[in-house]
Amino acid sequence: MKTWWPSPAKLNLFLYITGRRADGYHTLQTLFQFLDYGDTLAIEPRSDGEIRLLTPVAGVENEDNLIVRAARLLMTAAARSGRLPAGSGADISVEKRLPMGGGLGGGSSNAATVLVALNHLWGCGLSEDELATLGLTLGADVPVFVRGRAAFAEGVGERLSPASPPEKWYLVAHPGVSIPTPLIFNDPQLPRSTPVRSPEALLKGEFSNDCEVIARKRFREVDAALSWLLEYAPSRLTGTGACVFAEFDTEPQARQVLEQAPAWLNGFVAKGVNLSPLHRALV
Repeated sequence: MKTWWPSPAKLNLFLYITGRRADGYHTLQTLFQFLDYGDTLAIEPRSDGEIRLLTPVAGVENEDNLIVRAARLLMTAAARSGRLPAGSGADISVEKRLPMGGGLGGGSSNAATVLVALNHLWGCGLSEDELATLGLTLGADVPVFVRGRAAFAEGVGERLSPASPPEKWYLVAHPGVSIPTPLIFNDPQLPRSTPVRSPEALLKGEFSNDCEVIARKRFREVDAALSWLLEYAPSRLTGTGACVFAEFDTEPQARQVLEQAPAWLNGFVAKGVNLSPLHRALV
């Protein structure tokens, strides 16, 4: 039987780069919150052990797609521990709403949804901690989607602690460009020495994103989108971009601004939520 699973977007409500390790990875402090908006995955279990992605992405081999990699990773881990029922497989399709290279976590969210959903559908019984550990091998943002709760993240993004930021309404705008994460992190002018602060101190301060100065410098479209949004509400970059967002207290306020958006700017309005729609569906 086919079932449908949310694969929500995330926002980085703030993002600070606190250093760079010897291995090249950056240390950071960030605050993740989910949106009640995202992709949808349709999953139908198979009994022949096959994993099939029915909606391939142009230019990406299916075996390289995070959706397929997540399914195979779960299959291997569950089989190794004797918890994979014989013949477990799946047909998976995805209805994409989240742009690639947008900073909304679309690929990571897809991978997490596959891990959580197939663990449930196959009856593997892996714990949340086990799934999060698997997810980390696919990407630094996957564990927060697996756990499904708003969180502070530190280290390279793997150290999570629960958080409860206000659940505001957001206008999220995509300026029409895709930003590869390495382009931002490899820029020599990226701020890399923001002081480490306690979560309490961070929540009291004005939120910002250290990647924003580079994204605005390298992509005039991002600069134009932020310049426009800032006329209406507090606005900033999410992740390494390219999406930017403005926060509002009510949905009508956000929609009123979206209606005035210039033709070159695509956007949507969504509610920030501290419990992932994926986990609401699982319950």
